[in-house]
Amino acid sequence: MNTPEQLPLPLPAREALGREEFFVSEANAMAVALVEGWQDWPTRKMVLCGPSGAGKTHLAHVWARLAKAQIVSAGAITEGVVPALARSPVCVEDIEAVAGQRDAEAALFHLHNLVLAQGHSLLFTATREPTHWPLILPDLKSRMMGAQVARLGAPDDALLSAMLMKLFADRQQMPAPEVLTYLTRHMPRSHAAAREIVTALDEASLAHKRKVTRNMASEVLTRWLAARNGR
Repeated sequence: MNTPEQLPLPLPAREALGREEFFVSEANAMAVALVEGWQDWPTRKMVLCGPSGAGKTHLAHVWARLAKAQIVSAGAITEGVVPALARSPVCVEDIEAVAGQRDAEAALFHLHNLVLAQGHSLLFTATREPTHWPLILPDLKSRMMGAQVARLGAPDDALLSAMLMKLFADRQQMPAPEVLTYLTRHMPRSHAAAREIVTALDEASLAHKRKVTRNMASEVLTRWLAARNGR
């Protein structure tokens, strides 16, 4: 008696952010080592930079668990919340979002000084290195330039394949290995592309009520590339 093929359900994606889900390859090994070695940061602060979808938020959560730190977006920092945040290590995400906003920069400067004064550590995430941030407060800029930098770059084959596997798993999808092999060989080598393609395949799988296959991957990727080139 044949068993019916199990189809994915239209459930929301739940991103796993534990250390065990963060795949390490040659492309990101140095950044991971620097983050996990946070107690040895020379100035007790580090900037983790890389393109969108590179894994900055995931690695920030790994660090937060190690350091028992709070995570806050740069845009949510005001002078009023600084004292409470400074009671523990802090990760400030997307710091470039507040560059050029004097009040936000002033609050960030206050947080920087108070966290370090109380003996804690700071992790910042951004797409680019501090030298490229359009900060307007000279004192804040000089403090940021003094931070150690860890970089997450474009994924290699091993990392891209692992990333695809994780993105599918977050959406309760389990495609065959041949699907991952095909995508790794033919898709653009970027974290953002991986997210968009997996989303498109998940939508196609649900729409057609069948699992992701090699043929589906080829069809969806072809359409995605055509749409991307037409942007």
